[in-house]
Amino acid sequence: MFISTAFAQSAETAATSGNLFMSLMPLLVIIVIFYFLVFVPQKKQAHERLSMLKNLRRGDRVITSGGIFGTIHRLPSDEEAVLEISEGVHVRVLRAHLSTVRLKAGAADETPANTTPEDTVVTPKE
Repeated sequence: MFISTAFAQSAETAATSGNLFMSLMPLLVIIVIFYFLVFVPQKKQAHERLSMLKNLRRGDRVITSGGIFGTIHRLPSDEEAVLEISEGVHVRVLRAHLSTVRLKAGAADETPANTTPEDTVVTPKE
């Protein structure tokens, strides 16, 4: 009687090992989907940000993470930038805190000839 119980237990474990793989399959599929939906776009975004920070040039209009608008005045090192936030007012910031490049230095020359500064100003409605 004891031997028949032992055989029954060993046969049951062989069946559950195959069943274990099938029960973990949905979890593995979810992990793979999560990887492609979260980590791959995040890597791409980090690469684009690093590229943006490396390609900063004098005259680029930027926004800091604190919301300060400025123009790159000079780039003294790989880690910092000097912004001109108003005529004659310069602020030193870390490049890591530059969140957006609003206008590249060469892009200002490429504006159409028929636009005037008044065309680009947005006035609030009363």
